[in-house]
Amino acid sequence: MNFRVNCGLRYTLRDPATFLFSIQCMEMGAQRLLKESLKFSPSLAAQEFRNSGNETRFSRITTADEGNLEVSYDADVQIYPQLVPLETIVSNQLKDLSPEVIPLLFPSRYCQSDRLRQPAYELFGHLTESYEIALAIRDWLASNIEYVSGSSGENCSAVDTLDRREGVCRDFAHLGIAFCRALNVPARYASFYAYQLNPQDFHACFEAFIGGAWYTFDPTGLAPLNGLIRIANGRDAADTAVCTIFGNPELTLSWVTCSCLDADFVPLTQADLTERHAAITLA
Repeated sequence: MNFRVNCGLRYTLRDPATFLFSIQCMEMGAQRLLKESLKFSPSLAAQEFRNSGNETRFSRITTADEGNLEVSYDADVQIYPQLVPLETIVSNQLKDLSPEVIPLLFPSRYCQSDRLRQPAYELFGHLTESYEIALAIRDWLASNIEYVSGSSGENCSAVDTLDRREGVCRDFAHLGIAFCRALNVPARYASFYAYQLNPQDFHACFEAFIGGAWYTFDPTGLAPLNGLIRIANGRDAADTAVCTIFGNPELTLSWVTCSCLDADFVPLTQADLTERHAAITLA
């Protein structure tokens, strides 16, 4: 499937500042980048780099003058979602996990799995298979956490979301990750452009590593699972922020669009996966 994504950011600059942007689409097995353009106004040289062991792309720029900074990104992307029959998914064996996955069993800044171990076991401790644990977590979040736009800030953690029982997509993802890790299922945060998300914005889901593959779960149900175009992966939102700023600029405008270039697109939801007895991997 073919998609076109666009985003724009505008900042008011008061002092010199350094920006780390994570808005460029990843290129990986299930996602192919056809073309892209990243522009800064005024024109600035950007240094692109990737985290060690991660395909998430960052662009670093430094500004020296007062005024406005405008950032625009456009890309055409192909994605290849894979549906996997549930009966073929094998549960994790901790002794067999690869070294690069093991850190995703540990607590992180926004996903305090150590503090959520008891509620996780009370809610899901009766389950034994890794995929059924992750799916039950997704379903519990969808039924028990209310999506409320603008209801949380950048300091809201999984513990806060469980207490408040409301949040935005990143809060759903953080709580899903924390519950998975508390039950020994490696989990990570993923940010996306999302087709048919209304209103358009950056989107977040959680992914669980099961039987050698990453499976995607969106407890908000706000966008079709086969319309997610990957931007970044990380332990939590601290690793995948759209922009990390060292300085004191003010964000004055942010916009996102995502369109499908295929006329025959058919949205795929969690209910569809359940009916087909399948899971989805976008990695």
